[in-house]
Amino acid sequence: MRTSRWAAALAAAALTVFAVTAQETKLMYPETKKGDVVDDYHGTRVPDPYRWLEDDVRTAKDVAAWVEAENKVTHAFLESIPQREAIRKRITALWDYEKISAPFKAGGKYFFFKNNGLQNQSVLFVQDALDAEPRMLLDPNTWSKDGTIALAGLAATDDGKYLAYGKAVAGSDWNTWHVLDVAGGHALADELKWVKFSGASWTPDGKGFFYSRFPEPGKDAAFQALNENQKLYYHRLGTPQADDVLVYQVPDHPKWTVGGHVSEDGRYLIVAVGDGTTSRKVRVVYKDLAEPYGLPVELVPNHENKFSFLGNDGPVFYFRTDFHAPKYQVVAVDTRRPESATWKTIVPEARETLEDVNLVGNLFVCNYLRDAKTLVKVHDLAGAFVREVELPGIGTAAGFGGRRTETETFYTYISFTTPPTVYRYDLITGKSTLLRQPKVKFDPARFEVKQVFYPSKDGTKVPMFIAHRKGVELDGTNPTLLYGYGGFNISLPPAFSISRVQWMEMGGVLAVANLRGGGEYGDAWHRAGTKLTKQNVFDDFITAAEYLVREKYTSPKKLAIQGGSNGGLLVGACMTQRPDLFGACLPAVGVMDMLRFQKFTAGRFWVDDYGSSDAPEEFQALVKYSPYHVLMSKGPREYPATMVTTADTDDRVVPGHSFKFAAALQAAQKGASPVLIRIETKAGHGAGKPTAKVIEEVADQWAFLVKTLDFKPAIKE
Repeated sequence: MRTSRWAAALAAAALTVFAVTAQETKLMYPETKKGDVVDDYHGTRVPDPYRWLEDDVRTAKDVAAWVEAENKVTHAFLESIPQREAIRKRITALWDYEKISAPFKAGGKYFFFKNNGLQNQSVLFVQDALDAEPRMLLDPNTWSKDGTIALAGLAATDDGKYLAYGKAVAGSDWNTWHVLDVAGGHALADELKWVKFSGASWTPDGKGFFYSRFPEPGKDAAFQALNENQKLYYHRLGTPQADDVLVYQVPDHPKWTVGGHVSEDGRYLIVAVGDGTTSRKVRVVYKDLAEPYGLPVELVPNHENKFSFLGNDGPVFYFRTDFHAPKYQVVAVDTRRPESATWKTIVPEARETLEDVNLVGNLFVCNYLRDAKTLVKVHDLAGAFVREVELPGIGTAAGFGGRRTETETFYTYISFTTPPTVYRYDLITGKSTLLRQPKVKFDPARFEVKQVFYPSKDGTKVPMFIAHRKGVELDGTNPTLLYGYGGFNISLPPAFSISRVQWMEMGGVLAVANLRGGGEYGDAWHRAGTKLTKQNVFDDFITAAEYLVREKYTSPKKLAIQGGSNGGLLVGACMTQRPDLFGACLPAVGVMDMLRFQKFTAGRFWVDDYGSSDAPEEFQALVKYSPYHVLMSKGPREYPATMVTTADTDDRVVPGHSFKFAAALQAAQKGASPVLIRIETKAGHGAGKPTAKVIEEVADQWAFLVKTLDFKPAIKE
């Protein structure tokens, strides 16, 4: 019965796609061949006619030809939109402001990043004092003509003499690490390849550092093969990578991950052994570096909780953890008596979620989320409350790094209408001093932001931020963009975005929903949007849209939804479940095939959030919302205008997800609304994307919404 349903739907789609598109939209999509692949999942046969689109676009000529043909259709459509060029010019003007990061210190020197405005990549500078003349250290813009090679990691020696840094090419997760002599400003001969999902941690003598890498993948497998057998190595300066010392591995568990961090006193190497998912649940192992022949000692022997090492006082280690604290706490673990019954709570679990902790200036600086907004509290080493950090407003503050001996730290504050503003925080007096404030060519006083709480389908109260120009009438006619993520314990606090500023400036309403699956309210909130309860996330997003319509911010034909990666899945699932509710959809680099995601690159890490089609019960849940499969099982229907975006070098969520989804959506589209896919070249999942490419993509997205939501934007010259 199931087999006939799938077959009938596919046959109907094949018969209708070209007649409908030619007659109603005047768009002629490329003819996408269908294969006869059928998989058996626990007795259910599921067709996968576009399996061939999973092949690597760099080596598969038929996939490359399909990509070229699809891009041709997409760009022809976008180029026909009269407002596109004006949108691009305005966002370029908005983007053109000086951006300077909060500094970090090493060896008494201050390091920071600066972008003059439209540079493709930010540049690293160093200065001897905050008021000293900066000196340029690394300019990634010189690494390639088109800005597609980016800095992908940085670690300084304690004395600030050397910097280890990673390079990522075309947005790939694969990094190659090098070493810079800070005084001379030149790179050493050291080169470390096949590094992924790893930083670097120096020994206190500055003679070498620990890092993690995977085995070299086989030929043509670098961008699709599963990433397994990660190992921790020690690299000594001036030696070839082949001589690096293997420090820790778990060969019996190839999916587990390993990462090492040297304690600030240089005495211990703390190894976090992940369970092979994105849950961050870790076993903790440590090695006494003063004992050259000492064996690693297991401190936390299971993967039941999350532990983030904060620092130590000799053999007493401090961790941020969810052990007996779903919203996290700070505990002290005495390695001489490591049993969990002896662990001491330093900063107990609070009502708010403890997002991050830094041990700096012999104080715990604790960053909390209170209804998705930042709250920062300072505690002493005994856990006693010292003070609350007074922030400039209701927004997001991040940073507060540094060493135990420092009396200053730095943080960046942002909100929906406040660009990244850097403050120096005096750990003795508790005073914040403005250090750097960017000058953006817009007036934040013209906009307003509020937070609302709406009931989801099951009655759960969900927070949502709504921002727009002052004076917007709630008459149901406003073009509105609803953004969400809802997964992997990732929170969406207030954030500044030039593209969002432009959207509001043009007359659009912006809404950001804090869905279950995120980390806004701790572990329970996260777990309520995973595996068999993943549908809660989609219900939260759908009811957010219904709230915006009910409160007359907008109407379905004026409402667009947007999300990337797991948020791309969110958009794909919601538009296939409720196509009547949205006027346009922007799914980016989304996980669209929920039955095969675990078979590629980093996909196996996501099983803890999604489940796996290898498990019968989880397969039944996944196939019900998997966007690619829902399209085929439902057959031809009217879908909203959609522009899928992906990139050819995305080795996080391989582009085959988006390729297959777009092909199936074009075949299933019964209505007149366009279904396009925009495929970027020499770009990846998003990190390190050159400014020029980001601007072009945003301009295309806003132009697409202007056209498909049918509104006249106010575009400032």
